[in-house]
Amino acid sequence: MKPQNDLLSATGTTIFTVMSALAVQHGAVNLGQGFPDYEGPEDVVRAAADALLDNRNQYPPLTGLPELRQAVAAANRRFYGLEIDPNAEVVVTSGATEALAASLMAVLNPGDEVVLLEPLYDTYLPVVKLLGAVPKLVRLSPPKWELPRAELAAAFGPKTKAILLNSPMNPASKVFTAAELAFIAELCQRHDTYAICDEVYEHLTFDGWRHIPLMTLPGMRERCLRIGSAGKTFSLTGWKVGYITADRSVAANVAKAHQMLTFTTPPNLQRAVALGLAKDDAYFEGLSAELQARRDLLAEGLAGLGFGVLPAQGSYFITADITPLGFAGDDVAFCRHITEVAKVTAIPVSAFYAGAEAPKHFVRFAFCKREEVLREALRRLTEWKAAHGPAALAAAG
Repeated sequence: MKPQNDLLSATGTTIFTVMSALAVQHGAVNLGQGFPDYEGPEDVVRAAADALLDNRNQYPPLTGLPELRQAVAAANRRFYGLEIDPNAEVVVTSGATEALAASLMAVLNPGDEVVLLEPLYDTYLPVVKLLGAVPKLVRLSPPKWELPRAELAAAFGPKTKAILLNSPMNPASKVFTAAELAFIAELCQRHDTYAICDEVYEHLTFDGWRHIPLMTLPGMRERCLRIGSAGKTFSLTGWKVGYITADRSVAANVAKAHQMLTFTTPPNLQRAVALGLAKDDAYFEGLSAELQARRDLLAEGLAGLGFGVLPAQGSYFITADITPLGFAGDDVAFCRHITEVAKVTAIPVSAFYAGAEAPKHFVRFAFCKREEVLREALRRLTEWKAAHGPAALAAAG
């Protein structure tokens, strides 16, 4: 048989799959994968169930049901002051991952360069490469994750077609500041590039931090493709409903890419998400408040156990430094160790880097879990710590 696709054939099993399988094998509390273990809003779920029985189960429009496109446009106006045409500037997709692929397909040609910020979600790099584009990696470093402005400016050049920006950021839990966004916007305009903005955690920010879409900055309205996720906003990750807001000059190409990928998204889920996006402010404020309480519970527990806990301004995740624990191995060995011995699973942050010499002493914990699950994870880690002094941890590493 002739060889199959080189890139896909060379792509191994993801760290999420490996660690989740290990968690099942050892009966571990899985704080690795970032999905809630609780249901989303009852009225939204009920709306989806009811919509299955309303005899409208055939193909919906390619770009999404009118009521959802209108709801996305209304949410853009309500939260960010953006005036969006629901008939020409919104495309509903089967999840944010498809939205990302469709957005990249819409603007990239083989040989184009794309600026990517490390640490990065594991889908970004393979999709860019599959489209024949050239990734230009720029690294953000813990613990502050500050934007390295000189390095970012150097990554832009005559062949740069786009930057892929994730804010709030997974796994770093960073919310980009207004000054950082202004610097990125200036580079995009100077080099005449697009910005593909993964904003799936837009409503999950803490401690007074507020998400600022790059699209709201002067000169960026027509350059940005803004990706949102019902899965993250309504704690319904299995629904896989995403939406792209983009200027009409590029939205048509996004729709063509979407047509080639999935064509459309289940209509009952679209109707339910439209209802959800119209929920009152109390829902969105409560979503952040509840997650912040879970973050604080896990962060305080990890700090009490000796982890170096980094600030988490948004998203589902806490990054922790394992250096103070005295573990001799790297982050991958540590995550395997606590899964097998403490029965708690985390994800090594080095898995989110593609370049050489990635940090090897940070791990990511997901706090989008029920309070009793987080407390059980901390109880197990407390018992593990008590049974493994510095000498035992050094030997385990």
